[in-house]
Order: sequence, then C-alpha cells, then structure tokens
Amino acid sequence: MINNLRLLILFLGIQFVSGQIPEDKAVISSIYVYDIEKRKPIKLTTVERHLEAPNWSIDNNYLLINSSGKLEKFDLSGNFLEYEDTGHLSMLNNDHGYSFDGKNLFFSTGILEIEGHSSFIYMKSLDDNSIELLTELTPSYWHGVSPDGNYIVYCAERNGEYDVYKLNIETKNEIRLTFNKGLDDGPEFSPDGKYIYYNSFKTNKMQIWRMHNDGSNQEQMTFDNYSNWFPHVSPKNDYAVVISYIEDQEQSHPFGRMVKLRLLNLTDKSIVDLTEPFYGGQGTINVPSWNPEGTKFAYVLYSLKDK
Repeated sequence: MINNLRLLILFLGIQFVSGQIPEDKAVISSIYVYDIEKRKPIKLTTVERHLEAPNWSIDNNYLLINSSGKLEKFDLSGNFLEYEDTGHLSMLNNDHGYSFDGKNLFFSTGILEIEGHSSFIYMKSLDDNSIELLTELTPSYWHGVSPDGNYIVYCAERNGEYDVYKLNIETKNEIRLTFNKGLDDGPEFSPDGKYIYYNSFKTNKMQIWRMHNDGSNQEQMTFDNYSNWFPHVSPKNDYAVVISYIEDQEQSHPFGRMVKLRLLNLTDKSIVDLTEPFYGGQGTINVPSWNPEGTKFAYVLYSLKDK
C-alpha cells in the first residue's frame, strides 16, 4: 500500500494534480466526443485551463465538467453555458454524475472547515435545488447510482483501506462490498442493476472487475498488462469504456501520462482500442459520460503550454 497521503489523494481522482505539472507549464484541455458507430473522435473545443471529468446530461443538451472546485456546463458544440449551483460548496473534486432518471445530481466535495483533505458525497435535487449530505464519513468519492435511484456506490477509505461501498440514500446505511488488500475504486451499476463494475488492484495489477450488486461473485473482466481504470457502462448494457495507462501505474491514477480509451465487451470480455495513445489520465474520464442513447461518450485530452 502507498503510505504517502498526497499520493493516495492523487490516484483517487481528487483535483490535487498541481504537483504533477511542471512549475513553468499550464494545462490546456480539449473536450472530445467519441462516436462509437463511426469509431471517430470529434473535438468540441480547446480551452487554456484545466477541465476534468465530463458527464453527459440526461436531456442530451450539455456536458457537466469540473474545474477549480466547481461544476460548469458546456453545450454540445463546446460553448460554456453556466455554472451548476452547489450552494456554499466550492471544493468539488472530479467525482460527480446524474441519476438514471436525471432528477438528482451527485457530487463529492471537500469542506473548507475541515483541516486537511476531506471528501463527502452530496445529492442535489434538480427539481427543487435542495442539497443533502449522504455520507457522514470522509473520504468518500461518488462513482455511481442504482437504476432505481435507491443506492449510490463509491470508493471510500475506512481504517486505512480503500474499498467499494454501497449506501442506501433513504436510510444512509453504509455497506462495505469489497474486502481486498489494495485499492478498489470506480464502482458503477450496470443499467439493469444486476452488476457493479469497478477496478481493483487485488491481483497486483489494476484490472476491471464486476460483482453482483450485493458484492458477491466477483469476476475479473480484463487480463492484460495495462493499468485499467473506471469502467463506464453503456446505457445499452453491452460495452464499457475503459481508460488504460500504457505504462503500469500500480495503484496510482496520475495526471499527465500516456493513456488510451478502449471498449470492453461485457459478454465475451474482448477489448479493442478506440483511440491512439494520448496525454491524459486523471481527469480524462473519471465519471460516467455516455449520451442517453449509448452511441457517444465525452472525455478530455490534455496538453501543456509555457506560462
């Protein structure tokens, strides 16, 4: 296990990447949409600041993207629209996303009043804009919600171990689903609610796994030499997009590495490349980003410039 807290924060999808960027460089972010049917990446826009982790809105009108602790909306032509109102909370990390019905937004955020690092999960009703705290313990990093909207799944550190947890939104009861040495992260429900997909280091290589929604029948899905992270399941429930580091990163998920996006067949476990290797990693595709039809997904590609 990694003993340095700062490194733990880095690989868990928190926006603490400044230490990985040369002091004389600034980040340039390019928002892309990948068309699965045409097997083609389409660039929407490039901005000279750090954007992370796009979601695709359920109404198919915009992308929701993290930047500097806030959530921003961009239309599907790449134009900035507005900020998402998260009240007094302004230390959001890049773990956020919508319920299947589009009625609720979930996000993870630090709290200014807490000294040192923290990450709590909140739910915002998009009907009345009310915001509710879901997790009492920190750190907790949201990654998915059940199709019926009753549960969230997330990565959390409890007693020195990072595992996958499930929480009943109504009762706030937290249930631990994995008990492995090493990091388990990135859990998402399948659209039918049967499986939870996640990435795990329990074989000493970061690979994609799935389990039944109660944590049983854990099954390995990828078996290669890449570091594979964040399986995002298509709304069609046939494939998952995976981000793969070209060089082994062990339990780390750093910014500024060569990565590629791949398509994992959930039936036969075959996997094919979608992109050529590019400069990315942390922030590229941390959260669910498929369009409602399951024909496209969004991601971010990075480059550096001199300050």
